[in-house]
Amino acid sequence: MAIEVKVPVLPESVSDATIATWHKKPGDAVRRDENLVDLETDKVVLEVPSPVDGVLKQVLRDSGSTVTSQEVIAVLEAGAAEPAEAAAAQPAPAAAKTVPATPARAPELSPAGLRVVSEEKIDATRVSGTGRDGRVTKEDLVNFMRGGKADAAPAKPVAAAARGADGRPEERVPMTRMRAKIAERLMQSKNSIAMLTSFNEINLARVSAMRKDLGEQFEKTHGIKLGFMSFFVKAACEALRRRPIINASVDGNDIVYHGYQDISVAVSTDKGLVTPVLRDAQDMSFAEIEKAIAGYARKAREGGLTLDDLQGGTFTITNGGTFGSLLSTPIVNPPQSAILGMHTIKERPVVEQGQVVAAPMMYVAISYDHRIIDGKDAVLFLVDIKNQLENPHRMLVGL
Repeated sequence: MAIEVKVPVLPESVSDATIATWHKKPGDAVRRDENLVDLETDKVVLEVPSPVDGVLKQVLRDSGSTVTSQEVIAVLEAGAAEPAEAAAAQPAPAAAKTVPATPARAPELSPAGLRVVSEEKIDATRVSGTGRDGRVTKEDLVNFMRGGKADAAPAKPVAAAARGADGRPEERVPMTRMRAKIAERLMQSKNSIAMLTSFNEINLARVSAMRKDLGEQFEKTHGIKLGFMSFFVKAACEALRRRPIINASVDGNDIVYHGYQDISVAVSTDKGLVTPVLRDAQDMSFAEIEKAIAGYARKAREGGLTLDDLQGGTFTITNGGTFGSLLSTPIVNPPQSAILGMHTIKERPVVEQGQVVAAPMMYVAISYDHRIIDGKDAVLFLVDIKNQLENPHRMLVGL
């Protein structure tokens, strides 16, 4: 019986998707829930699993095609469980024969990357990594396959083959759909928002002492480390409650005030920055915040973030300090109206009670939409954040 394979229902904010990679070709046996194809949207990569055991009879849309919700992209012939099992059993000897074992490389691949290597019989040692510290990403593997280099010599000469006008080596690579969307949104933010940035600095000595005193007990109790981000999220929620205009958004000629704090937390991935959302963060405990952020970071590394994880958000926190940034001006993520930028912690001399002492200091920044947020509100918001973090016990009693 013929079974149609359709594009999953996409959210209203995502109009279409691009076929990134077919993991099966016509005639291949497939098992139920086995990934057939990756679809790249503006925000995440979606996997389309096989609904039944069978054989892939026909591929209707090739890699690179733009597809829409519920569009038919392939046809399966159902009921061929035995060929599927045979197909599952056969790759093992072929893989052992054609692909050398690379035990040292395997730990550097995400689960999604390992699956691509296994299904497509790729030698990951021949793929140039573009991730952090030269890590080979799933996208690197997909681009390697698109170039038809799986059976050719090492991939690096591909970059050297292209020459610029002056004869020096260049490589031209199309933007991924996600990177193109990031570029579009950044330009939208720049061109449509009257953006202004204000700065302050925070002495994190008391937060650091609290983490040192309670960190071990916190981890034993909750199974997660007590980081700085949970303190900033809690402080931001309280400051947003007091200054709701910072948590508002513009809709045409209206200002929409949100009676909740859905905090978007910027997470860096190999493909670009994504902002999964801590929903109703005002009701979350320190442990719940830390666990949620750690879960999102893990899903981001493994390519497992869903569209629901990224939808919404009323305010964003981004931490450039993770990479060593001392000071920056973060860009507002529309339709939000403000973003808080954290930076690296540096010991600097400060004056306390007439004495110069060394203290762990952090510069913080708030970029905001000046159309609806006055400078006074933005500055007082940062002062509120500063007061809470320099006196973290205030957060416990709502001061």
